[in-house]
Amino acid sequence: MHLLVQLRWIAVGGQLVTIAVVHGLMGIPLPLAPLLVMPVMLAAINLASLPLIARRTAVTNSELTGALLFDVAALAWQLYHSGGITNPFASLFLLQIVIGAILLTPASSWAIVVATGIALLTLRLDSQPLPLPPPYSDNPMKLYLQGSLVCFALIAVLLVAVVTRVTRNLLQRDAALATIRQRAAEEDHIVRMGLLASGAAHELGTPLASLSVILGDWKRMPRLSGDAELQDDLREMEAAVKRCKAILSGILMSAGEARGVAPRVTTMRTFLDGIVAEWHAARQPETLAYADLFGADLPIVSDPALKQVIDNVIDNAAEASPGWVGITARREEEMLVLEVADRGPGFAPEMLASFGQPYRSTKGRPGGGLGLFLLVNVLRTLGGEANAVNRGEGGALVRLSLPLTALVYEDKGAA
Repeated sequence: MHLLVQLRWIAVGGQLVTIAVVHGLMGIPLPLAPLLVMPVMLAAINLASLPLIARRTAVTNSELTGALLFDVAALAWQLYHSGGITNPFASLFLLQIVIGAILLTPASSWAIVVATGIALLTLRLDSQPLPLPPPYSDNPMKLYLQGSLVCFALIAVLLVAVVTRVTRNLLQRDAALATIRQRAAEEDHIVRMGLLASGAAHELGTPLASLSVILGDWKRMPRLSGDAELQDDLREMEAAVKRCKAILSGILMSAGEARGVAPRVTTMRTFLDGIVAEWHAARQPETLAYADLFGADLPIVSDPALKQVIDNVIDNAAEASPGWVGITARREEEMLVLEVADRGPGFAPEMLASFGQPYRSTKGRPGGGLGLFLLVNVLRTLGGEANAVNRGEGGALVRLSLPLTALVYEDKGAA
């Protein structure tokens, strides 16, 4: 419909220019009153259509058909008052037929063909002749051929513009469909991964529980309780087992399975500070630089899947840059923006081009690249996005953007 509106503006300008040239410069008398009525009507319809189109996301085939039929009637009106079928611009009906064939259903396209046929037959039987003054009356065929040449050029230019525009729209549609298919394939992949991870979590739960009991028994054994060094090792082992159990619990929570831990209401700052604190406890604290620029705190519902993918991003950055990882959290309007930077080698160009696709990794390990794949898809599920760039001073930066509405806690019982 936008295309038809643009073509109608071209028709308005073309008709006004043609009337001015023929009547003013060439001196051929024209019935100005009826001929000027149609450009005014076309302009008024366009002005009335623009706000309607702005509020619509699509138009129906019948609406497009009605618009094209009106354009056929408008052209027939102009030709009726300017010589009828002997007017060389009668060939412009072909433009309406081609546009109808491209944009409309087959039945509606044939309706446009029938309408143009009726218009041509009517003009053949009844129209107002166009009196030609000298020297045009001496050789009317020369004037007809000149007009036909102008009409051919106009049709050629408009057809190229129309077909190019429609082709671009089709290419954009195909690209959107390809993106949707890719997303569907990725989501199917996530479902299969989730089933596999859930099954593995159930299977690993029993041996981890056994390890936890055995470590507790060892800590209480008299012959081991006096060995301070061994007790430190046992505490580290017990902490590692607890972390593994927490990870498995998070997998089951993300899979939506029954668990003993309910979603926890916390605040944005507590959620982010907890991620940083856990990382400090597991690594060297001085290697992580955290800048909290979020501003006023907000109550949120802690999302275990989001926490897990953020941990993965930080771990990847630490693996690429063991000496320093920078985290910046800030609020941009209604978005949480979390940036994780490192001083490693950065991403290769092909990695940036395929960021977030499964099994794309520079680590060379089988199954690598799933961390970024999960990151992109978890954020996409929550309405956010993730992207990566290479820093000018060296290293990489992964930027996570997430709408706060996906996390903010709303107290339904509040007055």
